[in-house]
Amino acid sequence: MTTFALVHGAWHSAWCWERVTPLLQQAGHDVVTPELPSEDGSADFDCYADLVCATLRGCDDDVVVVAHSLGGATGALIPGRRPVRHLVYLCAAVPQGEVGLFDQWQAQPDMVATTFSDGWLGALSEPDEQLRTQWVDRDFARKVFYADCDEATAADAFDHLRPQSGYPWTLPCSLTQHPAVRCTSVVCSDDRIVNPVWSRRAAREIGADIVELPGSHSPFLSRPPAVADVLLRVAEAS
Repeated sequence: MTTFALVHGAWHSAWCWERVTPLLQQAGHDVVTPELPSEDGSADFDCYADLVCATLRGCDDDVVVVAHSLGGATGALIPGRRPVRHLVYLCAAVPQGEVGLFDQWQAQPDMVATTFSDGWLGALSEPDEQLRTQWVDRDFARKVFYADCDEATAADAFDHLRPQSGYPWTLPCSLTQHPAVRCTSVVCSDDRIVNPVWSRRAAREIGADIVELPGSHSPFLSRPPAVADVLLRVAEAS
């Protein structure tokens, strides 16, 4: 039996895994969905990773970490803290050692899809004193996060979004090199936030297996059976 640690991305929370979780549990596996301290303007990605590890306390070594979007910066830190059998990047940012995510984006401008980079600042609130922003443009969020979701799913997802502090993006990644753990990168062909071309290149650089799925940035909502199938195959093969 595998324990899947499902790590959400920016502005999201544990709710986003609610369609994938029962499919993994029905296959006989355990699932933890930690709630990252995204609204805490003093928390960095190391704090995020410590929280994930706390939710895994008491689990054996058969752990698959699944990191979505900005959660990739957290997921990459977990194998250095506890045994992990496999790390899955799902439409995720693969962090570069000793470089902050914002600086990484500036150095690798194709990291982020132009659909997102051309409009994200105007779609968010101004940062508050803890560098927290919230989505204010529902149509833009739907276009980049939930392009292949039905209207009801997209509307419900937007209503669940919460503030996210930009503080951890400004700090250098505490990794000196990518962890030596088997990895899979799930790339969605119409991802409008993390550029699929960049994702494939980043996956090759760390020696990750690449799995291609159709659709946009939130496949856990638009095609949960496909996501669960990928994760179950990872658990069986590792």
